[in-house]
Amino acid sequence: MIAENAWLIADRLGPSAEVGLRSVTYGGLHRVDLGDTDSDRAADLLETYADLNLGLVYASVVTVSERLRIITLATLNHRDFRVMRPRHCDSFELLP
Repeated sequence: MIAENAWLIADRLGPSAEVGLRSVTYGGLHRVDLGDTDSDRAADLLETYADLNLGLVYASVVTVSERLRIITLATLNHRDFRVMRPRHCDSFELLP
């Protein structure tokens, strides 16, 4: 997820290092926008998992994963993604 990586890079290396993510858009990754139903689902997830203090980014990752039927996620946040239960599978396969 570009958003998660951007946050980690900015947090650990500073804003100037985050600019390097621009090159990712020229690779094999495609941006996915949230639609109205995605926004509603993300809000539902924020309410359901309020105790995790997820934030919109993680709720959006789950929402888009459900819509695109993605099961495997690359994330450093195993704690939250192991707890959340997506609609399209029992749980996510988390990498690394």
